[in-house]
Formats: sequence, C-alpha cells, structure tokens
Amino acid sequence: MARLNNSHYEAALTIARRLRELGHAAYFAGGCVRDLLLGVDPHDFDVATSATPDQVQAAFPRTESVGAHFGVVLVIELVHGERTATEVATFRNDGAYSDGRRPDAVRFSLDPREDVLRRDFTINGLLLDVIDYEEGDRLQDCVRDFVGGQIDLEWKLVRAIGNAATRFAEDKLRMLRAIRFAARLDFAIESRTMAAIQEQAVTTTQVSAERVRDELTKILTEGGARRGFELLEESGLLREVLPEVARMKGVAQPPQYHPEGDVWTHTLMLLGHLPKAASPTLAWGMLLHDVGKPATFTPPDPARPGDRIRFNGHVEIGVAVARTILLRLRFSNDDMEQILALIKHHMQFGDVMKMKQSTLKRFLRLPKFDEHLALHRADSLSSHGALGMYDFAKQHFDEMGEEQIKPRLLLDGEALIAAGYKPGPGFREMLVAAEDAQLEGVVTTPEAALRFVEDRFGAPK
Repeated sequence: MARLNNSHYEAALTIARRLRELGHAAYFAGGCVRDLLLGVDPHDFDVATSATPDQVQAAFPRTESVGAHFGVVLVIELVHGERTATEVATFRNDGAYSDGRRPDAVRFSLDPREDVLRRDFTINGLLLDVIDYEEGDRLQDCVRDFVGGQIDLEWKLVRAIGNAATRFAEDKLRMLRAIRFAARLDFAIESRTMAAIQEQAVTTTQVSAERVRDELTKILTEGGARRGFELLEESGLLREVLPEVARMKGVAQPPQYHPEGDVWTHTLMLLGHLPKAASPTLAWGMLLHDVGKPATFTPPDPARPGDRIRFNGHVEIGVAVARTILLRLRFSNDDMEQILALIKHHMQFGDVMKMKQSTLKRFLRLPKFDEHLALHRADSLSSHGALGMYDFAKQHFDEMGEEQIKPRLLLDGEALIAAGYKPGPGFREMLVAAEDAQLEGVVTTPEAALRFVEDRFGAPK
C-alpha cells in the first residue's frame, strides 16, 4: 500500500519500482522529498534515475520527450482513472552555462551524488529511496543526503549547494527561487548564499521576462508574500526586477490617514493580508495599487497651515506605471485588464456610501468584484483600520444579486431605432441615461424607459 492516498505518488512509485526491476537506480528527488520531511503532502513527484532517456522510454508504453537532451522524460500513467505525468530525469553532470539559464552540454551519470551536486539548494538536493520507505523503513532513514539538506531543513535555512556564486551564475533565476523558498517555508537565507545574491542581483536582467514574472507571481501566491518582498528588497533584487516598486520606500504619507508609515511599509502590510493561493491578479493588484504615489508625492504647502501630503492623480499615474510593468513582464491581456481595474477603482470605495443606486450598481458589477473587495479590505486594515465602507459594499454586493446589479436592459439601440431615433453621437448618452433610470428604479417597463428618453432628449425627428 502507498503511504499517501495520492494518484501522483502512486504513479511515481510504480515508475520507481519498474526502473528498479530493470536494474536501474531510481529515487524520488527534489521538492517532494523536502515536503515529505516537512510533513507537507507534495502535489508532484519527480523521479531521478541512472536509466538513460532511451531506457526510460523503452520501459514504459506512454512517454513524452520534454527534454531528452537534458535527460528529462515525462512518463504518462493512468491511476484510479486519473491521468498523471511524472517527470523522470537521468542522473547527470552539467557543463558550462553560457546563457545563464541552461547547461551548454550534459553528461549522463550513474552516480546519484554527482546529480545532486549540480542542483540549486541543499533542501532541494535530497533523494528518497521510496522502495525502502514503502517497505516500512523510517522516512529519514530512507533519505540519501549528500549535501546536508536535512540539517538545513532542521535549521530552516536556504543554502546553495557548493559555491553559491557558481550556482547563481549557472542560472540567474535561482536567486529569485531562493527568495521564494525562504518566503514560502519561512526559512532564512544562509549568509554566503545571500551575499552571492546581493553581488549578482544586477545580472537578473539576463533572465527572460516570462520567467521573472512567473517567479514573482509564485512569491506572491505561495504564502509569505510580505516576507518575500522584504527579502527581495534586502537582497537588491527588487530594484532590478521591479524598480517602480522599490521607489515606494521612503515615500512618506499623511499620518492621519496612514499611521503605519511610508508607501513601502503600507504595501508590505497589504501583502501580509494576502492569503496563500490568492489569484495572481489580486496579488499583483495589491502589490501595485499605490505604484503611482512616488511620482505624485506633493509635500505640505508651508503657506497653507494644516496642509498635508498629497498624491494628486496617483490612481491615473499608477495605472500608467502598472501598465508599463505588466507589458514588460508580458502578462496576458486578460490578467493585465483585471490588475489595472483593481488599481483604477481602488479609491472609489471612499465614495461608496454616497453613490447613487445606479453608480453603486455599476461599481458592484465590475468583473471579479470579490477581488476589489479583498483589496479594499487589506488596504483599510493596512492603514486607518476602518472597515465601514468595506462592510457597506460587501453587504450590498451579497444582497443585491446579478438581477439587480446588471438587469436585462429595458431599452436598447434597436428599440431606439424602432422608435425613430437615428444612430449618432447622442445615442450612447440616451442609452446610459435610460439604464441609469432603470437602475435607480425610476422606470420599470420598456414603455416607461422610452418615455423617459423622449422627455429628456426630445422626441425623434
């Protein structure tokens, strides 16, 4: 029986057994071993083996070659009706990394220790003899540890394997990965590893925008987002990958509205309210909601007693700055639209109790309004702490429902044309006014909506 009730575990176990039966070494490797030792159920299981890619493909009926040059094959299994894809990698020794991402050449090996020594961090360099584990041996006794990873798990340290500067020169993204693991696991980064990151932070410009985006998104959504961005700032990586966010540090705010401190402190506090597994759009919206403040900072006017710090136009500037960031990082159009909407509308909650019914309903029907609510709640808790506007908006959002917030229109363009109006510049104004009247409850039938337009805009000519 498998120790875990997990189809992916059972598939990987079957693969390891088959490879062992054929005379090859086979271990669980990497993050799954780390998580098992931490008492966390892994979602994915990778297998490391002495078998070559050709031998792996010959051993299983369904495989996909995803990186055979680097010794990586996906083995497809069907377990309890679920399709699983397990990454099986041949032990290898990497050559030089001239592009700062992939080795120029690899040499396959029969030695698991040689394979481990080319990996990134000690806590990810652990191998598990899963066959012994299945036979009842204690988990810790089944681990093959060539780099002190188990000790670093106990000490809660992220430490590069071997020479940290060499590891980061091989793959620049490893610096961001170090931050992610430290944040997610609430570990410290070992001093020499951190020093190497600080020395090489400027080289992250060599990493593709997509890889940087994905790693930053994981830092934001895997848990520990606040700590992750504190470490990004401490390491020097933040000013390289998100200089616009780095500029928030030291930008003062009016204490009567922001007793917590500067824009950077406020943003970190927001990230502290970001739940694990939050959507990427909410996470980036929280991070960037005040990104326009550094450029719009206006100190108090000494000629005006009682004047305060202001950020006039920070929302509009923030949308523009955020768009530049999101385009640079190559976000999808859909994700970019939602993130920019979160920034654009985050100040509207200040007027929510004074809004007309039509304005309120248009506000509440913004796509993914639950994310707007979550951002405003975190924004409030990270500053003045008052949740009255959040409670008001949430209550109306929960109680009104789709039919009240976005009812079927009583009057549309076809109806206006049928009544004798000619399409033109004023057409949209008529339709918006009719919809506002409908949302306010002023008109309740198509006939009343048409009379409303005739009274306000005149009869068709």
